[in-house]
Amino acid sequence: YTLSLHDALPIYVFNTCARLICNEGKYCHLTPLLMELHWLPIELRIEFKIILIVFKIFKGLAPSYLSSLITRKPESRYNLRNSSDKTLLSYPSFKSKATIGDRAFIFAAPKLWNNLPRDIRESSSINSFKSKLKTFLFKKEFCN
Repeated sequence: YTLSLHDALPIYVFNTCARLICNEGKYCHLTPLLMELHWLPIELRIEFKIILIVFKIFKGLAPSYLSSLITRKPESRYNLRNSSDKTLLSYPSFKSKATIGDRAFIFAAPKLWNNLPRDIRESSSINSFKSKLKTFLFKKEFCN
């Protein structure tokens, strides 16, 4: 996958803003700046947005056309650890192309949502959810 100018421009602007705010030069390393600013990299910001949409769907705050794209995982009749977790999403029953299809909402949303810890998925308010989610993604990126 190669970046076009259309894809690279937001990343360039994002990185330039971080350098400008921290008063750093053009060639300084970006990771420490993002950590200092407590900003998520672009890829994780996209994940954050997708997961937030799923949370809004669960809370009835998303448009119906988005709600129709995902389904909750049905309860299993077997006594498995995750069988009673009503916050998990089921994966689509059809396969996608290995490149662009995996980035579609119906494929990305269940994968990202189901990989979250249960306490984040079960947050009661949107503010606590966003706070927990950002902390989780930030630690995933910078504290490993």
